[in-house]
Amino acid sequence: MAWTVGKVGGTDCLRAGHRHMSEKILVLGSNSFSGASFVDYALDQGATVLGASRSAEAHPAFLPYRWDPASPKLARYRFAQLDLNHDTARILQQVGDFRPDYVINFAAQSMVAESWLNPDHWYQTNVVANVRLHEGLRKFDFIQRYVHVSTPEVYGSCSGNVTEEAPYNPSTPYAASRAACDLHLMTFVKNYRFPVVFTRAANVFGPGQQLYRIIPRTGLYVLIGRKLQLHGGGHSVRSFIHIRDVSEGTLRVARRGEIGHVYHLSTRVTHSIRQVVETVCRRLGARFEDVVEVVGDRPGKDAAYLLDSTKARQTLGWADAVTFEQGVDETIAWLKRHLDALRQQPFDYIHKP
Repeated sequence: MAWTVGKVGGTDCLRAGHRHMSEKILVLGSNSFSGASFVDYALDQGATVLGASRSAEAHPAFLPYRWDPASPKLARYRFAQLDLNHDTARILQQVGDFRPDYVINFAAQSMVAESWLNPDHWYQTNVVANVRLHEGLRKFDFIQRYVHVSTPEVYGSCSGNVTEEAPYNPSTPYAASRAACDLHLMTFVKNYRFPVVFTRAANVFGPGQQLYRIIPRTGLYVLIGRKLQLHGGGHSVRSFIHIRDVSEGTLRVARRGEIGHVYHLSTRVTHSIRQVVETVCRRLGARFEDVVEVVGDRPGKDAAYLLDSTKARQTLGWADAVTFEQGVDETIAWLKRHLDALRQQPFDYIHKP
């Protein structure tokens, strides 16, 4: 497949060693919600993108860059089915052939509650497989930034505004595995000057999100007349941020982030999970009491992690632009547009070791 040369954000991209070439980005975990949404955003900015995930490409309803099959930007995208746990050598071969400017890693075992059931799977993927990958990546001198997509779960349950300097206090195997990988990467920064930068985003949402996440799940269940289970009555407080804002911030971090630094991407507005469900119900004209069944809470779930995103705003010029209500409306519109296809997709998380 021939790779095309384009422009970034409407202007030519100058970089040392070559002129006016499209940025090249490798996206690991491109089947994930965040990964697929970032692929779409990067293509819209003129980048040439190689996506990789362990499974074949997801259903097109979950891949924003596939929503317009006639889009010319698809000529700048290629997908490779590669498993972080088993295909390290093949991934590194693709890196050497593609020579990306940036590697963005969304690939992870990412479910919190399920990490209690098979914690070794979470450590295998989120630590061991990543360490193998990083040992290879550090030897490529053409990689300008490696963006490791981390999680605010590493902070545990916090109060007030949490800055990037907050101490690690993980309370689940998932969070502990992600914290371990973050710490490993910092040793590579100190010893090899490996160009890693970290992002930690608040709860992301938007069209194309997996159906087991709270906003699309609520909307889907209202549309099909199914009862929604709400853990612990939905009192946990979260900051929800639209995935397009996160994608824009992630690309800014890749281009300009300071090596070894963490960047929070978060709104300054918070909602309880109950308020989120109430909002979705209200936008669909449904009564909360008719939709929801309250059940017991999950073990180890953090009451809150409210991120301070001042650093990204001041040093990178980033700002969130999509309101919560706009994002909910976009997600509902996506559910309605793809409802027939989504009815045939799994509603619940399916664990893959």
